[in-house]
Parts: sequence; structure tokens; C-alpha cells
Amino acid sequence: MLDTKILVIDDDVNICDLLKIYFENEGYEIKTANDGVEGLNYFKLYEPDLVLLDIMLPKKDGWQVCREIREMSSKPIIMITAKGEVFDKVLGLELGADDFVVKPFDMKELSARVKTVLRRYQVHTNQNDDEVIKFENIEISLQKYELKLNGKPVDVPPKELELLYFLASNYNRVFTRDQLLDKVWGFDYLGDSRTVDVHVKRLREKIEGISEKWTLKTVWGVGYKFEIFS
Repeated sequence: MLDTKILVIDDDVNICDLLKIYFENEGYEIKTANDGVEGLNYFKLYEPDLVLLDIMLPKKDGWQVCREIREMSSKPIIMITAKGEVFDKVLGLELGADDFVVKPFDMKELSARVKTVLRRYQVHTNQNDDEVIKFENIEISLQKYELKLNGKPVDVPPKELELLYFLASNYNRVFTRDQLLDKVWGFDYLGDSRTVDVHVKRLREKIEGISEKWTLKTVWGVGYKFEIFS
């Protein structure tokens, strides 16, 4: 993990100190911020490889911070919440968060999640450009984390793009929600199947009506597939 930088944004100084000590012992470089505005400033200056982001923050809450980070970067974000309600997770995922950890958390579990998210991100950023998927009026690039519709770039959170890329690269094959959680979010992701539904819904809002030769289809009682019409 040499040279891997983590930015911790949490208003609890004790948690920041604990995370700093623990992750520095694991070989990471750590910066901490105690409010949303300071966190965004540090993100721009520090250019971290991953952000641990608390939801309940002064000045700007974690939702707004996540939204603004996603406007300028696809770097991984793990959100930290003391609530754990489904609606919190759904909102965070819609804004582009990569994972969730609920307080109080186990440090070893958090460390494992950090490594998994970083590894997954690194794999995607190392994709070759020839792994761009193209169908009529759509182009999906994991290397650039870019979605083009009718030749024009469209803003899309990283996890939505990864889900669309996976389905499109396995077109006409049906995947259950659990399979998609495994393949796109990782085997150790602890979210529920509604996570997939949220992302599919958001993708459909972007790609609906783009082409009559393919569609993102619900297979009732089973899951989803990217269907190509012959």
C-alpha cells in the first residue's frame, strides 16, 4: 500500500485519530478533515486514492461532499454512517458512493473493505482502451470511466458505469441481483439487492430511448440483462 493516500472526513476527532494511527501502521498515508468544506479543500489539494466520508458533517454534510467529489473525480468513496437505514444507503449509492460502513465498525473489517474497493478501482483503471464496449448510439469505457450516448459524454457515477459495462459485456445473459452484487460490488459487499434496483433505475433514466436495437431489460422473478435485438 506504499504511496496510497486516504482522506478521512469525519467531525469526530477521536475517530480521525484512531483511523490515522491504524491505517498509517498498515502503510497508508493519511490526511484528516473535520467538516465538509475542509474535506473538499483537502480532496482538491491532496488528491487521495480513497475517501472515508462521514455523513453527519458540519458546514456541508456527507451527501453534498460525495456529490461534489463525484463531479470532479471517480476515486473510491466509502461512506461512514451511524444510522444504517436503507434510505441512507440508497441515497449514497445514487450519489456514487462505493461502499458503506456503519458505526461502530471493526477496524479489520474496514481495512478489508478499503483494500477491496482500492483493488477493484485499480483493476478498472488499468483496463486497456480496446476494452471499450460499443453498440448503436452507446459507448462504454472503463479506462476513462466514460459513457457516451449518441457520441456525447454523459455524467454517470462509477458504480452505475461498472454495472452497465458488466451487463453489456455479457449481453443477452440474465444475471440475478445477487450475482450482480458479487460481480460488480464484490463478494464481500454487505448491501442488499435493492442496491442493484436503484442503479438499474438510474441507468434507465439515462439510456432509455437511445436505441431500438438494445435495452436494459428486467427479467421478472430473476434479474436483469442487457438485451440485443437480432
